Amino acid sequence: MPASKRSSAAPLREPSDFNSGTSFTCNTKQPWAMNNTLSYGFAAASLAGKSESDVTCACYALKFTSGAVNGQTFVAQVINASMGAGSGENRFDLMIPGGGVGIFNGCQSQWRAPSDGWGARYGGVSSQSQCSQLPTQLQAGCNWRFGWFKNADNPTVTYRRVKCPAEIIARSVCKRKDE
Repeated sequence: MPASKRSSAAPLREPSDFNSGTSFTCNTKQPWAMNNTLSYGFAAASLAGKSESDVTCACYALKFTSGAVNGQTFVAQVINASMGAGSGENRFDLMIPGGGVGIFNGCQSQWRAPSDGWGARYGGVSSQSQCSQLPTQLQAGCNWRFGWFKNADNPTVTYRRVKCPAEIIARSVCKRKDE
């Protein structure tokens, strides 16, 4: 089914770049601020007792409880399983351009990024000025990290499942049947 008509919690099964495929994370899957205390975006997640099909395309309101972002809320749509899946821990890996490529650097094939991505493989760029190293299409999401997110480093959160906002669904083209 074409992505524009997709209304399922089932993830697309085209192989990703790190599995010799041609699928990459879309440029639209980056965070944006709605106001000073609310932002929207995307994440990979692993939630104890939940399968990938339970969380794919679901949205969660993450209320930060520590650091510079304490009290701010980030509504994230889960678009991928976290590497911690099955570990029994709850984990949200926010998708932030310039935030590090982790174990699989799809940016190297898609964008000809350095082998460790821009900045450190885990952690990414260390200053907002380094966001200019990223492709133009990714710079807004990188700048978000140093603006709205205040360059927070793994703040603690409380979370709850919420209905996905229309603005998120418009970018992901993924809506769960149970919403």
